[in-house]
Amino acid sequence: MVTAPTKTDIEYAAFELPSFSIDAIRATKRTTPSIGPLDVLVRMKAASLNYRDIIVALGVYNPGIPLPRIPLSDGAGEVVEVGSSVTRFKVGDRVSPNFMTEWLAGKINATVKASDLGGTIDGVLREYAVFNEKSLVRIPEHLSYEEAATLPCAALTAWNGLVENGRLRAGETVLVMGTGGVSIFAMQLALLHGAEVIATTSSDEKMKRLKKMGAAHVINYKNTPDWEKEVVKYTCGRGVDHVVEIGGAGTLAKSAVSVKLGGHISLIGVLADAKQKSNFEISLLMKAVKLQGVFVGSVEMYERMNAAISLHKMKPVIDKTFKANQIIEALKYQQSGAHFGKIVITI
Repeated sequence: MVTAPTKTDIEYAAFELPSFSIDAIRATKRTTPSIGPLDVLVRMKAASLNYRDIIVALGVYNPGIPLPRIPLSDGAGEVVEVGSSVTRFKVGDRVSPNFMTEWLAGKINATVKASDLGGTIDGVLREYAVFNEKSLVRIPEHLSYEEAATLPCAALTAWNGLVENGRLRAGETVLVMGTGGVSIFAMQLALLHGAEVIATTSSDEKMKRLKKMGAAHVINYKNTPDWEKEVVKYTCGRGVDHVVEIGGAGTLAKSAVSVKLGGHISLIGVLADAKQKSNFEISLLMKAVKLQGVFVGSVEMYERMNAAISLHKMKPVIDKTFKANQIIEALKYQQSGAHFGKIVITI
């Protein structure tokens, strides 16, 4: 590791994916480019893991990405140098890059989609990175770098699904699935907005933790395979207002049963296996349900979310922290599904 620079063009430590295998990730050296007038040099302090990082490493996410590639999309760090025309940040500011560096506002499109960190372009598992000032947001003052590093993908995806697209209101009911990053953030943000949360999980121990965090009702889906019936029963036959759907084909049919007439499903992931066919399309149609695919969010959304997090002093849930040279171990732990909340990497 090197000390903070006073100029660019310095050698720094990084990790890269040279071929599609988690075990292939290796330490390497890179050199910072000379920054342009609108660029900001950031000393990365921490990163966090997402399920996406696993499928990127395995070549499932996008087999065509150029290799070697620096992995991970989510990070936070300190500004150590700014370009001559930068106005939004100064040296010493604590910042985080948006998941898609070109998605500043408005709707997603092909151009901004091709600016995803740790996929199409190099990610944040490195000591230093250069970003355009418009791609960065200030992190909440009450959060550490490790806590702030959990926000760009999981938290912003949950925020986009529930708040930006779902228009979440106090008094509504939200169904979340499991205890991964998106689900835990969705529960926290739902509670922050005065909504009631129903959660599913795979163990009695996790049930206790979810209830302690504020879930009104928790269902062990291993003990109750037809958990959607329990959701309907708990809502007195009405169904929930919002579903944060992270299972994809494996759980979407159950979400269609769980949601109310005119409700909202945020389709976020495809983590569950599709082991059976279903007539869920009919359920969605007959209920006039809004099914919204959610893929992270813009810089403007990120700033709105951070304002809410700062106001309520919300703290991310971190399951475990690894050092950068433990990245392979950390990814395999994420792959195991044993975590509750987010897995963080210190850089």
